[in-house]
Amino acid sequence: MKISLKPDNFIYPYFVVSGRARRERIDSFPGVFRFSVDKLLKDLSELEELGIRKILLFGLPDKKDGFGSQAYGEDNIIASAVKEIKRRYPGLLVMTDVCLCAYTDHGHCGVLKSQGHKVTRSQVEIDGGKTLKALAQMALSHADSGADYVAPSAMARHQVSAIRKVLDTHGLKDTKIMGYSAKYASNFYGPFRDAADSSPALGDRSAYQLDFSRGAPAMKEIASDIKEGADIVMVKPALAYLDIIKEASIRFRKPLAAYNVSGEYVMVKHGARLGLWDEKKVVFEIITSIKRAGADLVITYHAKDIARWLRGQR
Repeated sequence: MKISLKPDNFIYPYFVVSGRARRERIDSFPGVFRFSVDKLLKDLSELEELGIRKILLFGLPDKKDGFGSQAYGEDNIIASAVKEIKRRYPGLLVMTDVCLCAYTDHGHCGVLKSQGHKVTRSQVEIDGGKTLKALAQMALSHADSGADYVAPSAMARHQVSAIRKVLDTHGLKDTKIMGYSAKYASNFYGPFRDAADSSPALGDRSAYQLDFSRGAPAMKEIASDIKEGADIVMVKPALAYLDIIKEASIRFRKPLAAYNVSGEYVMVKHGARLGLWDEKKVVFEIITSIKRAGADLVITYHAKDIARWLRGQR
């Protein structure tokens, strides 16, 4: 069967910052910007015109601490953004990333038991209870502001069930969950970490993200998220993990998303700038392969370009 691409297949990611009149270039991440809410609202009009109806929001706080408190504090950046987006674009499907990495001063996805001084994996121990409480509060603030989906990406054990429980308890049963179910400790996240200032200050994330040399644990994580109440499950990254996407699409009867991550995106952009390939042809080949492997939805920074190309625009 021939695979065709449509704007409705895509989820477009945005980085949101506080303040006004901010549209900041990211040197390592061509074509991607950090937006204050007012500038984001303006950009969304173009997105809507292109037929892209799904977005994923990442918040960048002004201050960080060891607990990521600005992620779930009153009127946090994402909760404020969601309110404004839903007021202006009620038909837009808004997803919000639920993770602490951009909000913590140590750059890890949860609250640490101890931070230590040596940069070793053994020094990175996540406090499960405190992390789940923080993630649940964060998700609740997003959902209460009108988010259609919350998307826990911390790879914290039982994060989906903790979030589902708090949402249901507060009468938000209609808010859905997209789980970053199979998230690998990948080397392809560099530009994202630059954009979000979220590189770990010590150790790495291999203690809680998946080992890229193994496939079976991904299926267990996906099955667990489905059991806990995830409405969409995800494989991240996409291009180097097409085998995982394929297997998940065969095993599970849940909508499956794949994240075409920042490093995968930037490689294409730099190759095109060097004249190594035709950007449009390479992007269509990559995204088609992700769809062919079994992804129902693709989160990609290429989404705007693809939508333009599908319309015959340059």
